Amino acid sequence: MIGKHGVKLLDKAMTESKAKTQHQAIYAGAKAAIAQALERHRKLRESIAIWCDGKVVILPADQIPSPQTSHPESNSSAQQES
Repeated sequence: MIGKHGVKLLDKAMTESKAKTQHQAIYAGAKAAIAQALERHRKLRESIAIWCDGKVVILPADQIPSPQTSHPESNSSAQQES
């Protein structure tokens, strides 16, 4: 039999687990949406605006990184999320 406090701890652990699962789903959805938007801009030859070193930079379509191009900063943050 689990006491009153044990149930609260179990509920909190389940809530934290559910929140982590939801966070991972949201992150994956956002990442997929960004990849789709970048691909669309590349195919339609449209430039994009990005933030780099405290400034807005306009990237022409031919300079938009392809999905196969990896960025060390995005890989390290993705590993930290896991």
